[in-house]
Amino acid sequence: MKIAVTYENGQVYGHFGHTEQFKIYDIVDGMLADAQVVPTNGSGHGALAGFLAGHGVDCVICGGIGPGAQMALAEAGIKLYAGCSGDADQCVTDLLTGTLVYVEAATCDHHRGEEAHACGDHGCGSHDHTCGH
Repeated sequence: MKIAVTYENGQVYGHFGHTEQFKIYDIVDGMLADAQVVPTNGSGHGALAGFLAGHGVDCVICGGIGPGAQMALAEAGIKLYAGCSGDADQCVTDLLTGTLVYVEAATCDHHRGEEAHACGDHGCGSHDHTCGH
């Protein structure tokens, strides 16, 4: 399995479509086998689904994400864990242990003109899950 995380300075980057790099984790038998940071080379929004599919990614962890990108990921068969923030490595560990807190529809409403927003109250009590705007 391969997990991609929107990535910046060790943290989950807050906006899927604007991420400049992903950290891609190779998981073998439920354990981390390898990880590498891969630049997106200017790909954005919906084009990132093809970029990730080309890298064999099975699922994505990100902050906010627009509806078009959500649809592109779904069409590519890539599972989405949105509305996440904090340490990227910890989010992957949490996903593997079944404790990752995420929001299925953590859309970035700024696509409709809003400049600042939060993804919502995720109720985990230990992280501030905002879209990073």
